[in-house]
Amino acid sequence: MTGPVQRREWSWWYLLFVVQFVAVLWPPFYNKVEPEWHGMPFFYWYQLLWVVISAALTTVVYFATAANRR
Repeated sequence: MTGPVQRREWSWWYLLFVVQFVAVLWPPFYNKVEPEWHGMPFFYWYQLLWVVISAALTTVVYFATAANRR
């Protein structure tokens, strides 16, 4: 048998994940063609931009909550 499971603390940093989800799961934000970027409609480059932004926000949350994991 293993010992008791240690519960981790909740952090306000996790709210940055909500920003990511709202930005990509609320179509009225990006359901348009203009402005285009190098011929790519806004809908597509907005989604691709959020891939990079999400990776950066996830990195920030990871390092900001590192002390909670120790």
